Amino acid sequence: MTVDQKNDERYTVPGLARGLQLLMQFNRDERELSGAELSRRMGLPRASVFRMLFTLEQSGFLERCPDSVSYKLGLSVLRLGFELLASMELTEVGRPIIDELRDRSGFSAHLVVRDARDVVFIAKAAGSNAMFHSIQVGARLPAHATVLGRALMSDLDLSELSKLFPEAKLQAFTPKTPSNVKALKALIDQDRDRGYGVSMGGYETGISTIAAPVFNEQSRVVAAISISVPTQRIDDEVLMPLVNLVKTAASHMTERLSHLPQQSTWPEKLKDKKIA
Repeated sequence: MTVDQKNDERYTVPGLARGLQLLMQFNRDERELSGAELSRRMGLPRASVFRMLFTLEQSGFLERCPDSVSYKLGLSVLRLGFELLASMELTEVGRPIIDELRDRSGFSAHLVVRDARDVVFIAKAAGSNAMFHSIQVGARLPAHATVLGRALMSDLDLSELSKLFPEAKLQAFTPKTPSNVKALKALIDQDRDRGYGVSMGGYETGISTIAAPVFNEQSRVVAAISISVPTQRIDDEVLMPLVNLVKTAASHMTERLSHLPQQSTWPEKLKDKKIA
């Protein structure tokens, strides 16, 4: 399709566009919406909205909430999401890398990307500690409040961050959450300068996370790799060996995405190391 075709309304399907717009009204904070509310938000007649609701329900993209006039997203949306994640180059390249990271560290390893203000988990290698950290593929976390988000935003300048988070005060999840964009940028810069980030109970009590960014051939951050350790604090003697494993995994993935020959080698597998 040419640029002219993309900009030519003759090539658009209004009904399809409205149906997709309707699906986008649902989010993690508003999981159930009524036809009347959707009609109001979209500025469309109720009859048109209810026809779309009926069509999407028949296709499995929406489900009617029990004992309610509201609707919620259906399994067809979930299937589409998982199929997309499974087909992504990032997932294909990253899955064996996080499997190796899990095997060498002994902890659950994750591959994440950023969707605007959210961190999205696109692959997971569950370690023996999975019972402590049950986050699943497709889950979302607030980027500003997590070390994963800091890694994913490490190539954004203050102006770009301010556009992403225009509010004067950022939502706090723990006392360690940065309160504003400048405080967030300071943490991002600190992590960027050393090539990794560590959060010990910074977002979820009893969980420590180590993360490092993954870059493409244009040196832009496209993903981050992390491990989750089931402890509020990692002993100093264990921390840097784990950091080196995460940084090496991120470096391997960067090299593969950039189609460069691998230069780094995996550190020795951790054995009999005590976690605080």
